[in-house]
Amino acid sequence: MSNPLPSPPLLLITDRRHTDLPLMDIVAQALAAGCRWIMVREKDLDRAALVALVVDIVAVAAPLGARVVVNGDIEAVAEAGAQGAHVQSAAAAAQAREMLGKAALIGVSTHHIPEAALAADCGADYATVSPVFATASKPGYGPQIGLRGLRRICAAVPLPIIALAGVTPGNARACLEAGAAGIATMGGVMRSSDPALVTGEFIDALI
Repeated sequence: MSNPLPSPPLLLITDRRHTDLPLMDIVAQALAAGCRWIMVREKDLDRAALVALVVDIVAVAAPLGARVVVNGDIEAVAEAGAQGAHVQSAAAAAQAREMLGKAALIGVSTHHIPEAALAADCGADYATVSPVFATASKPGYGPQIGLRGLRRICAAVPLPIIALAGVTPGNARACLEAGAAGIATMGGVMRSSDPALVTGEFIDALI
């Protein structure tokens, strides 16, 4: 049985290169608004800088019971005291599980049924599926699977699916109705001048 996902099932992905506010301010506002799941995705940072950033985020997230996962760097998870890893393949998910243990929250980026099914077989706790909709964060990223494609994946794969790319407070509920266990957002919150407000709008759509 997979580890339970944070509640509410809103995964906030960081991207400090596309923010107007300091990243830590955005994270703090999102947490204050009720977000309990942060993915640190800062691929340009070296190990030391990434670990330092994750340590800072864990320090503000942990007192609220929020979980922090690190994208792409399994070793940084343990060094920084994070709660899990998000990786790009099922093979990496198996490696992360072996390194981090049963309690770690392990996710995999997927785009279609075979990838998501393999992630389930390799012990992941969840899979993100993208792109569901067009997204300003990655112009031209596609093809979009839409709600119909999301529904097919959710029905076919025995793993919690997190809808990613182009998800807004306006279409988040439709993603859940299509079978998603939750949704992920990056630019919607990262680029906002009022991260707490947008986070609250997402959460309202999910509960």
